Amino acid sequence: MPSAYAVRRPVVNAYLVRERDRRRLRELLLVLAAVLPLGAGLLLYTWLQLETLRTGYRTEELERRVHRLEQVERQLRLEAAHLAQPRRIAERARRELGLAEPDVEQVLFLEETR
Repeated sequence: MPSAYAVRRPVVNAYLVRERDRRRLRELLLVLAAVLPLGAGLLLYTWLQLETLRTGYRTEELERRVHRLEQVERQLRLEAAHLAQPRRIAERARRELGLAEPDVEQVLFLEETR
């Protein structure tokens, strides 16, 4: 036996008008006014922390690069000092170019040329 309450009837609300709740809108605006500066502050703080972290990583990378370049410079200075030794240059000139030291007669001194 079906009951009368089980039958669905459409509700006719043609005469109902919804009014805006001004108090609720004010409360929402108040909450937004309190939360937005806090959220903006947190975003700013997070951004600053990330920038600090990125800058730290970049600084470490540049310090490592400077250290590597200093090592290369030190190695190149040692190599240049080794290659510029007068004995080594003289021996290489004799061996590879066939040069020899000049005789005393071949040497012109500055006082003699004046």
